[in-house]
Amino acid sequence: MERSKIVVLDFGSQYAHLIAKRFRMMGYYSEIELPSAPLSAFENARGIVLSGGPSSIYGADTPEFNSEILSLDIPILGLCYGHYVVQAGYSGTVEKAAAGEFGLATLTLNPAVSCPLFEGTEAEQQVWMSHQDEVTKLGDGFEAVGSTRNCAFAAAQNRAKKRFSLQFHCEVKDTPCGNKILENFARLCGMEKNWDEDTVLHHIIESIQKQAEGKNVLLFLSGGVDSTVAFALLNKALGQERVLGLHIDNGFMRKNESADVAAAYKSRGFSNFITEDAGSGFLKAVEHLTDPQKKRMAVGEHFISVRNEVVGRLKLDEDKWLLAQGTLYPDIIESGGTKNSRVIKTHHNRVDGIQRLIEKGLVIEPLKDLYKDEVRSIGKKIGLEDALVMRHPFPGPGLSINVLCSDGTMTESDREELKKAQEEIAGIRLTMFCEQCSAHLEKYILPVKSVGVQGDFRTYRYPAVISFKREEGGFFHLPKKWEKLEEASVLITNSAHSINRTVIRLWQNPKVTDERFSLQEGYCDKRRLDQTRDADSIVLAALHRSGWYGNIFQHLTINIPYASEPQRCSFVLRPLCSEDVMTARFAHLPHELLREITQELSKLPYADAVFFDLTNKPPATFGWE
Repeated sequence: MERSKIVVLDFGSQYAHLIAKRFRMMGYYSEIELPSAPLSAFENARGIVLSGGPSSIYGADTPEFNSEILSLDIPILGLCYGHYVVQAGYSGTVEKAAAGEFGLATLTLNPAVSCPLFEGTEAEQQVWMSHQDEVTKLGDGFEAVGSTRNCAFAAAQNRAKKRFSLQFHCEVKDTPCGNKILENFARLCGMEKNWDEDTVLHHIIESIQKQAEGKNVLLFLSGGVDSTVAFALLNKALGQERVLGLHIDNGFMRKNESADVAAAYKSRGFSNFITEDAGSGFLKAVEHLTDPQKKRMAVGEHFISVRNEVVGRLKLDEDKWLLAQGTLYPDIIESGGTKNSRVIKTHHNRVDGIQRLIEKGLVIEPLKDLYKDEVRSIGKKIGLEDALVMRHPFPGPGLSINVLCSDGTMTESDREELKKAQEEIAGIRLTMFCEQCSAHLEKYILPVKSVGVQGDFRTYRYPAVISFKREEGGFFHLPKKWEKLEEASVLITNSAHSINRTVIRLWQNPKVTDERFSLQEGYCDKRRLDQTRDADSIVLAALHRSGWYGNIFQHLTINIPYASEPQRCSFVLRPLCSEDVMTARFAHLPHELLREITQELSKLPYADAVFFDLTNKPPATFGWE
């Protein structure tokens, strides 16, 4: 008997699969379909959700949509781009928004309208936005349910036709009422609980056994959460004699990371893994590369080269071995791996060499449909201890993607973009700070680009810097309320087209004047990696001592080539709170802890400045490249 389900139409949003995940976590089976799917795909569907996406509905490259879906007599919910599809499907109008919204916004419900989606929620509530278009005229039969400061039709309904649409993303954790909205929608659909974690685990084990039938598996084992859980699942499904873990020390590891990984696996009883020291080859692969995409690709392709060398040396019969990876669904989405999605950044597990192996059916990825929180839950369920599954994520490319690179020059286009960003930041009034803080407020632009994601598009733009009163020893005043800093960050990135991050200056070498700071020549070499390792170790040790390590999802220490001379650098601290990697808020660390960390970093002989990233995702990504 077929299972009742809620179908999610994937218009290419980073969050499409997250919608399905939310329903499954609540106990309702959900599947992904393309928006062009025939009506036969909706047999046993009790409801349909239209996801967001990177396109403009009035643009030339809109995803193909089977408009007959709107004729089905079941509830339909549109989110973000899906909001536009629903409204346009009933003769509504969608246009470029006067002001986009990225990150936090406040939804105010219309007191004159009763909407079943919002039963049990507050009249005013926090929601998560990521859009540059808006509905300017509602579709026939629709009424406005809620609005935000910049969006008159943030929620709408046509109850007679069981059609609902929301501008915001209710599927992300940063919309606290989101689960309630989706639960209410499932109830409207008449869904009964028909999915649980035991079902998921059974499905994964069964899929591994089926795909690996008659073959052994070689797994890239970084030591991070994803590859560790994948390793444990492969061992559970196939037995240690059919699985070999390959940990490659690529020279981009944290301080003592490879030794710690090996010790952790041995203590867990895993004997079927080997370590390959390949640092010199990886350093050669990224030598003098400055483009972050090229660097990621070079790292990913070299993993394949090392794998081939190991396979040859061990005389493994390639006809009897599959390659396994701890790939998660966000990796696939951000690499543009679904039909309507756009590339945000190319993950090392989605480079051309890997894609060719996937096309030949030679790659097995047990976790590719899951998110980080689901992976951790599965890891605990099969008996892995917290020390393995709750550690901060550490991707295969390691610290290489935390070391930003430059040849020390800027193109004419770069200079024009920098000038535009400087003009935009100068025109933004930050009125949320007290009079004393505002009197010392400085605003400027860092001449180092970083990756962001705005409206499901990749952006590569300059970060804005705010700083306050200079104090003794080169330190700068940090306002007491993180909420005010977050409000300033959101205002800046929403108001300025050329800016996708906001950072605050915490410390600057008192021997170096502002005028001496400039973009320096710097690459991903051992010297800069060692700088980053030392700084990262200082931060992680402080987080462990204070008990804050377990309170945040991940911390990244970013080394940027912005200093007084090429041998020196500046650091950006990037601690984040997230559930599933798709969205994140910067961590509101205790001020005394942050001051302690900054003081230790200021003692490093090559440090010229320390910044703290105040940007949520979106509009920024976790890392800077």
